Amino acid sequence: MGLYGDQVLPRIINVVCGMKISDPLRQRTCAGLHGQVVEIGFGSGLNVPFYPPVVEKVSAVEPADLGWKLAAKRVGASPIPVERSGLDGQKLPFDDDTFDSAISTWTLCTIPDVEAALHEVRRVLKPGGTFHFVEHGLAPDAGVAKWQNRLNPVQNVLFGGCNLNRQITTLVSNAGFDIRDLDVFYEDGAPKFLAADSLGVAVSP
Repeated sequence: MGLYGDQVLPRIINVVCGMKISDPLRQRTCAGLHGQVVEIGFGSGLNVPFYPPVVEKVSAVEPADLGWKLAAKRVGASPIPVERSGLDGQKLPFDDDTFDSAISTWTLCTIPDVEAALHEVRRVLKPGGTFHFVEHGLAPDAGVAKWQNRLNPVQNVLFGGCNLNRQITTLVSNAGFDIRDLDVFYEDGAPKFLAADSLGVAVSP
């Protein structure tokens, strides 16, 4: 990815995504995680403080070495074992039906082949396993969506392939999940084109 992608962007993401205003959304997304968990796009471990105590272990999938280094203090302070177990959400190094739960927070916007990644998540979840997600994507309002489509090429370059206009719930459903709970909203304090969120829980059949 070069110097910017390897050394600068992970630090920017750590700061921007680590703002306290996001903590309640992380807590809501982590609620209900249990047993063996896989986290796609672990980043700098910002979800670690919100894992429920019934989680037995977290397998972290994170391509950025610097992101994993930035997570060291959070991982070290966690009573729940966290192990870096993969680099690519599009090709997970796990057997079928391995995990009880999966989680993704503001990650699906960036994965190049997001459809492949979601099918991989479904593959490694046990039948009845839950996929917990909060993701930004295409806004429900046409005026906001129009600006997202205009600005997407710039966003894609500046933020490591991040897309503003992915249809998150459609992608999750098309991967074969049954979306059980869903809340669609704009994050407080952020421009609408950046903050059209979908927060939900989907079940693997």
